[in-house]
Amino acid sequence: MTTAALPAFMDSTTLLGAFGLLGVLIIVFAETALLLGFFLPGDSLLFTAGLLAAGAAPFAPLWLLLVTIPVAAVLGDQVGYQIGRRAGPSLYKREDSKFFRRSHVEKAQAFFEKYGARTVALARFVPIVRTFTPTVAGASGMRPRTFVIYNLLGGVLWGTGVTLLGYSLGGVPFVRDHIELILVSIVAVSVLPVLAHLIRQRLRQPAR
Repeated sequence: MTTAALPAFMDSTTLLGAFGLLGVLIIVFAETALLLGFFLPGDSLLFTAGLLAAGAAPFAPLWLLLVTIPVAAVLGDQVGYQIGRRAGPSLYKREDSKFFRRSHVEKAQAFFEKYGARTVALARFVPIVRTFTPTVAGASGMRPRTFVIYNLLGGVLWGTGVTLLGYSLGGVPFVRDHIELILVSIVAVSVLPVLAHLIRQRLRQPAR
């Protein structure tokens, strides 16, 4: 099984082969805790982990994935939330750098304004937005109890749901034989909401 057609930073099979379960947990945690998630392959990584767990020689038991991945996801969001509470308004004034884009924070803010507290759970399924949502929630002053409730909901649904999807499809011959196509499709579908949002923003801008 190979994913050579994918960019190196999205090659989930290689990441899993090199770092195993620990690598999965570190990436899931860092995706929201360290504001690095806009280039990490979160969805495809979980799907691939579930897929490989269904193989003849799984790299980790399914039950262990279903317990540890949501924990890493929830802890990552909690750290991101605390960063937002401490950084506050300065987060929106921070200059762009190699690992930070203020426009990503603004996208998360727009998502947050549209869906309110539910954003914490919904954003789990939207790349880039999920990275900055917990930080925006902290900066906006969301109550800790409210954040924890939606964080738990989103972390469990995303962490178990995407992993179980990969595990359930692991026995399907087409999926096993076309893993590259499946992972590329997951990445493409994952970014569609972000692209749709950008297109709507562009259309609303007045013509110059």
